Amino acid sequence: MQYANLGQSDIKVSKICIGAMSFGKPGTMHDWSLDYPASEKIIQHALSLGINFFDTANVYSAGTSEDYLGRALKNNQVPRDQVVLASKVYFNPGRLSSAAIHREIDASLKRLGTDYLDLYIIHRFDYDTPIEETMAALNDLVKAGKVRAIGASAMYGYQFANMQQVAKDHGWAQFQTMENHYNLLYREDERELIPICQQMGVSLMPYSPLAAGHLSHHQWQVNTLRSQTDRVAMGKYDRAETEDLRIVEQVYQLAKQHNVSMTQIALAWLWAKGVTAPIVGSTKAAHLDEAVAALALQLTPADMQSLEELYVPHEIVGAIDQNPAQGTVLIDEKK
Repeated sequence: MQYANLGQSDIKVSKICIGAMSFGKPGTMHDWSLDYPASEKIIQHALSLGINFFDTANVYSAGTSEDYLGRALKNNQVPRDQVVLASKVYFNPGRLSSAAIHREIDASLKRLGTDYLDLYIIHRFDYDTPIEETMAALNDLVKAGKVRAIGASAMYGYQFANMQQVAKDHGWAQFQTMENHYNLLYREDERELIPICQQMGVSLMPYSPLAAGHLSHHQWQVNTLRSQTDRVAMGKYDRAETEDLRIVEQVYQLAKQHNVSMTQIALAWLWAKGVTAPIVGSTKAAHLDEAVAALALQLTPADMQSLEELYVPHEIVGAIDQNPAQGTVLIDEKK
């Protein structure tokens, strides 16, 4: 396993992050999420591979994702300082108000069975709460020892820059990570958000690195429960199927050329683009073995060009507008 620091903090994480949206009581959020015994097996396997970084959220499977993750770590007697735990706040009453942040952190800590989070992430930008209120509340958590570092998730570049500037002006904790939507089929954040993060020394930990599995198999649709029922993934990717299939085909051909899986190509591309730790959602141990194997793959400049040259602009998926249209996808899966 390879490790890197999160942003400018001293928090050292594996270069693969486990997305815990895959864990939780089936039917509370997704029909395909894993029950507790299956979740524990995946967590055990991740730890055996040297993966120490886990990302969840207060709303994943109505809180059972946090519960399963915390329970598995406790049952396996994993020392708290040997893992890096991240959770998120926003899709809850009060969004990012001070009252909501202080309420939700305590609930997350209780479900995870820990006294602190290594990383606390705002799940989206809150148009209804002043930036100063949100950043002050997050800083309070850092001062209180409930949170070691803070991060942000999908939003527009100017919003992220504004929040960072407010924190800097007041001497408050600044974001160390950005959990954004980024993969070979969705690269819109390369225009503004990613350059801003790189300029500020903020680590990228993108979700959906395999584009809901589209970058891991040659066919657009496969016959699995997830592919047949995951409306979130359908809303994110199906509208650009025709254009994106050309990229999927190139990933397939390059995988054959290197004698590796398509998953390995997609993940290796992200690391080559400067990503610290892509968030890999896994329902099978073999998925994690593939991800770890990808760390050894080095893509050439010619490989990178062949993967990138077919991309066309996409509609924004991830960052939300002030008055999002009905049906807009707000919560994202991790695969």
